[in-house]
Amino acid sequence: MAGARFTFCLFLSIYLPRYACRTPPPMLNALSLLLVTTALSGVMLLVLSSLARSEVAGIREWQQANLLAVVALLLYAGRGLIPDFLSIEVANALYTGTIALIFAGFRRFLGLSVPWRWLAGGALAAMSGIVFFHHVHESAALRIVSVSLFHAVVCFALGFALRSPGEPRLRYPFTFTRCAALVLGVGHTWRACFYVIDFYQPYSLLEASTYNLVFFAIGTLALPALTLGAVMMANARLIAASAHAADHDHLTGAASRRAFFAFAERELARAERRGSSLGLLLVDADHFKRINDTHGHGVGDLVLRDLVERTQQAIRKIDYCARLGGEEFAVLLPDADGRTVFSVAQRLRAALERAPQVESGAAGVSYTVSIGVAMLQPGEDITSLMARADTALYAAKAGGRNRVEAAPESPIGPVSGTPAALA
Repeated sequence: MAGARFTFCLFLSIYLPRYACRTPPPMLNALSLLLVTTALSGVMLLVLSSLARSEVAGIREWQQANLLAVVALLLYAGRGLIPDFLSIEVANALYTGTIALIFAGFRRFLGLSVPWRWLAGGALAAMSGIVFFHHVHESAALRIVSVSLFHAVVCFALGFALRSPGEPRLRYPFTFTRCAALVLGVGHTWRACFYVIDFYQPYSLLEASTYNLVFFAIGTLALPALTLGAVMMANARLIAASAHAADHDHLTGAASRRAFFAFAERELARAERRGSSLGLLLVDADHFKRINDTHGHGVGDLVLRDLVERTQQAIRKIDYCARLGGEEFAVLLPDADGRTVFSVAQRLRAALERAPQVESGAAGVSYTVSIGVAMLQPGEDITSLMARADTALYAAKAGGRNRVEAAPESPIGPVSGTPAALA
């Protein structure tokens, strides 16, 4: 066993270095990798252009980064055919700018400030190394070290900035991008260490050796990988924004009618499964047409927003407030018995009653609400529950408004309060 292990180790020590320097097949070389990466950056640029009008923060910086990358990679590919100043100084300056812009785009996406001075200082240091190791002390390997160290620091900074998001839809894109950034940071660090140790050996950018292709891939494929993560994050945020718009009323911020019925069906199933109670309030602003006719629709909109804001303050976090249409709102109260639901309705009615004031605006307009209360009955569906609550709301309107009425079939009984008793 010991002899076999020794033979295996001897085999690795002899043949692995030879394999590392072996020329890969003709189809696999640095130039082809450059062209493929250029094409990927071009595709990412087109994809980002399709998102340019989405108003997602960071898109503009990501577009600029990929545009610079296309130019830089083409200049790299022209090494030996175009002046060295273009394929070395200009190409590296542009590619250094790409990672800085990618980082800036992610910072803007996260709503964070962009450390432009820090980025400019790091890019300037990297370019100083490029110029020094080209014109003062010629060393292609140390030029790679200069650029790799800057890329490594930016990738690590990006990875640490991408913490777990609050939006569930963004968790996978965040995790993917963060892992990609940290892996690239490790890769660039490894690349820099390798060439620091081996800097004295002859090196060519397009050298066709396996180890060169591995390190070359780390440098060139970083931008497409990070851009892919950026596109995933932007797309997830757009989907989340679309879902939020569909589930919320754009004027008041309350849940939409569609979202309310979806939530109500889930709560109904849970109540039936656990045998828990479920209460419903239908809230309607009194004489709302008169408010619009007297003060204008702008003030009417302010009243509706004020109504939702005060309702959210008066109910629990697990309760669900939605705008059903016009000036009618619904509040669903899970795990609350009849007396608790009626007490919440009374408190809400009192909270929404506004005393007349002189100045115009939401705070100066007097408005009251009428509320119908219904409790879920065994075997009842949401349509029936809504109908009974609506009947109670109609009774509150007919009884003089600014009242709370409970549906007769509710466990709390046919409770009817006078305005004096409810005030």
